[in-house]
Amino acid sequence: IHPHYPLNVSIQVDTELSIEFFYNRHYFDDEKITRMLGHFQTLLEGIVANPQQRIYELPLLTNDELYQLLEEWNYTQADYPQEQCIQQLFEAQAQTTPDAIAVVFVDAQSTASRRVNEQLTYRELNTKANQLAHYLQKLGVKPEVLVGVCVEPGLPMIIALLAIFKAGGAYIPLDPKFPQERLGYMLEDSQISVLLTQEYLLAKLPPHQARVICLNREWESINLQGINTPKINLEPDNLMYTIYTSGSTGKPKGVQIVHRSAVNFLTAMQRKLQLTNADKLLSVTTLSFDIAILEIFLPLITGAKLVLVSREVATDGGQLLKQLNHSATTIMQATPATWRMLLDAGWEGNAQLKILCGGEALSQNLAGELCQRSSQVWNLYGPTETTIWSTIAQINDNQKIVSIGRPIDNTQIYILDKSLKPVPVGVSGELYIGGTGLARGYLNQPELTAEKFIKNPLNSEKLIYKTGDLARYLPNGEIEYLGRIDHQVKIRGFRIELGEIEAILRQHPQVRETVVVTREDIPKNHRLVAYIVPHTGNTLPVQELRDYLQQKLPDYMLPSVFLKLNKLPLTPNGKIDRRALPVPENQPLNLTATYEAPNSELETAIAKIWQEVLHLEKAGVNDNFFDLGGNSLLMVQVNNKLREVMDCDISVVEMFQNPTIKSLAKYINPNSKVKSAFTSINNRIKKQREAVNRQKSLIKRGRRLNN
Repeated sequence: IHPHYPLNVSIQVDTELSIEFFYNRHYFDDEKITRMLGHFQTLLEGIVANPQQRIYELPLLTNDELYQLLEEWNYTQADYPQEQCIQQLFEAQAQTTPDAIAVVFVDAQSTASRRVNEQLTYRELNTKANQLAHYLQKLGVKPEVLVGVCVEPGLPMIIALLAIFKAGGAYIPLDPKFPQERLGYMLEDSQISVLLTQEYLLAKLPPHQARVICLNREWESINLQGINTPKINLEPDNLMYTIYTSGSTGKPKGVQIVHRSAVNFLTAMQRKLQLTNADKLLSVTTLSFDIAILEIFLPLITGAKLVLVSREVATDGGQLLKQLNHSATTIMQATPATWRMLLDAGWEGNAQLKILCGGEALSQNLAGELCQRSSQVWNLYGPTETTIWSTIAQINDNQKIVSIGRPIDNTQIYILDKSLKPVPVGVSGELYIGGTGLARGYLNQPELTAEKFIKNPLNSEKLIYKTGDLARYLPNGEIEYLGRIDHQVKIRGFRIELGEIEAILRQHPQVRETVVVTREDIPKNHRLVAYIVPHTGNTLPVQELRDYLQQKLPDYMLPSVFLKLNKLPLTPNGKIDRRALPVPENQPLNLTATYEAPNSELETAIAKIWQEVLHLEKAGVNDNFFDLGGNSLLMVQVNNKLREVMDCDISVVEMFQNPTIKSLAKYINPNSKVKSAFTSINNRIKKQREAVNRQKSLIKRGRRLNN
């Protein structure tokens, strides 16, 4: 075998054709080579049978292989309540278990006595939802009418969602944490006529034409409405919700999902996870993320208990850990980033817990740690356009590959090449999804809908969704996710179109060119980096750019680093060469705060921790944690390390409120003592710097070899 080529093919032509494969066992096993030989043989047979046909049109797969890929592994037909909508499933459960607790809300300030008051039985929840539904109907809410929901997690949110369905309408989540410009676009694009919110959130809303209903202010009027179930002509193919996701043009796009798709999804998940009325689900996901549908409605149609936590609890590893440990939770869904946050906070596990993990790729290391701390671990995959999750896999801690499993009920998966032909097992291709979960399309964007929801080349009467994801079949029929084809990424569970950030950056008057990428220069620390070419003679106003984006984008879409370039590197054909973009230096450029060294032992201790977590050469007392490249997950790490080296008890929320070293040091008890463990930080920082420098050297060496 040639040392630089793991696969060598020897072809000899004499009285007969002789072909031999020589392969390196570090790259291939016998099974892969056998499959490859079979595909090569099928290709040769096709050439003999059709010598005039183009190579890419010739078959690689036998009829038996095609049947396995397209029929056997896609046979997911299963019964579900095809004639019912979500609220009807809930109403049936409310009749069965009216006095059982349906939902409990816990916020950061909850006490034992207060928690008792912040709960509703199935009967109480159904009654309150009926009253609000009658109120909404009088405002014109009916099938296909969109209702905005801008509320924080809590009992009013659950009541509002059910009431919208009971009135016949569909909801649009409007996250109060989103910038006003983004909310304004969503309100204008959707043209909602009714908006449900809370009085203290009114100031966060941009100007709009919708009729505002403040649930806390108008509840007395709502309480005067009838408690019977409203009469509506809602069909399973009517709209249930529209969720806006990141768009490559710089504008979000609204994905429209009907009741039938959600009912099939929830039924499939209940069947697969074997949820019962004895279960308790802990919900931690914001409503603007479509996976919240599972957390809210799966327990409510099953008779289980939904435990809903505030945003503050959900984003604080310490508080979430306490809630998970003391709530007797049996099932919880979260992104890998949230599970990692819990582990970093010291979570030791729960032998009764079923873990659902999705939203971004699940690493083998994290999967193993979760398996050791729980009853079951399930890996889930699916884009918003195909109704939450489309595949599911139960994970074992000894798996070499963490797969995304197989399609859920009434869902089909196709892995196709550029010619829309099925690829063999083990070969990567684009993942397409068909079945009951397909969205209606994008709101007010027929051209984009036609581009993404295409005719199934294997059955022209049906549509499939073009995900833009790379995947391949494993020999056992499960699917391995390989990443994005385009430049859409997922960070901490949020789907981000890098093109949207770029489009908005280009609107800034001092920006001539820009490209945004996700980098992992530090292991397990994914961050967004914006490379910018300013107009001639302009400086790079980092703080100004950050403030500009903050008015238009959610926090999770803000780049951690802004790097000035004289020009963007290009490939020979004139395209941006993303692989040639330089590795950002440790310190972000042109921060507005002038560097000021720590002045006390306490400030020095905090600065050392920042340097360790953020991989910085230095950290000034006036520098903002988030301007230095920090994010919520790294803040959790800082919180944990502070507790290690200091006698202090400070929450992550309090740290968010004090984002500089100076303000944090003032907030911490002045009597706090730095422990002896502080002396080990310098050694860890030194080792980390050496590791980062080695990685940079390897990257540079690889580029020289590529050139």
